[in-house]
Amino acid sequence: MRLWEMDFGGFRVPGIFVLILLLPTACESESWNRSELLNPSILTEGDSDIARTFDQATVLLPRQKGLEPLAGKLSDEALRDHLVNLPSSEHYPTILYMHGCNGQGRLGPLQAFAKAGFAVIAPNSFARRFRPLQCSPSERTGGRNIFVFDFRLVEISYALQRMAALPWVDNDRLYLIGTSEGGVAAALYRGEEFRARIIAQWTCHGAPFIRGLAAPKGEPVLAIVRSNDPWYQPESTAGQLGDCGAFFKSPERSRSLVIDSGVAHDVWGHSGAMQAALDFLRQK
Repeated sequence: MRLWEMDFGGFRVPGIFVLILLLPTACESESWNRSELLNPSILTEGDSDIARTFDQATVLLPRQKGLEPLAGKLSDEALRDHLVNLPSSEHYPTILYMHGCNGQGRLGPLQAFAKAGFAVIAPNSFARRFRPLQCSPSERTGGRNIFVFDFRLVEISYALQRMAALPWVDNDRLYLIGTSEGGVAAALYRGEEFRARIIAQWTCHGAPFIRGLAAPKGEPVLAIVRSNDPWYQPESTAGQLGDCGAFFKSPERSRSLVIDSGVAHDVWGHSGAMQAALDFLRQK
């Protein structure tokens, strides 16, 4: 009987040996795939770009007795010590905060939320190794590297995955707040994990890939924008003037606050805007 053979560069090898050599690899691959399905925890992000956005997030924790909120990264000793001593029964209502197109900026708004009793987690989109700007702050325009909008949506989904494992986060009281580019992400995120969301410094108008509001029906939305925001004027960009109120799915539970004073992009420096945001969160 003639054995089936395979030719390897002039050498003829019995096929049975080839099958024996390949069999362990095939079994190992099959076993690995099966173990992934049975135990997804073996798949870790390590030092991936998306993991870095959360590992380097700015975190603020409220404190009692008139003390200023703690601010830093979750890896910081002060935050770790505070959380270790936190009673197991204490869970913070938590804000997931998405910063603007050129990074975190000042901590003032986050501190105001923390002083009101909310923990704040602000992923750092620029912790990614590859993270170009989507905007030009000097020209007050956006629309460059438009894949960045997808980056920001993934950052929300990934942060929620990491937050679910934090015992001090009250997963029944989660709030999404986004400012400017982060406001686009807050507007377009389709998940139902949040009790409410705030969209600041964005109009929900513009090109199809950023236009609209994806918050599920029934979820309260507060949208805050300045009527004279220079980023959205016709001479700067086409079709972005307006406010998110036009897209509310639950207008009876939502509010669009359009600030008429001042020609500026920032809304958090306006006392009325911050007060409206705090009142909105407390009611939800």
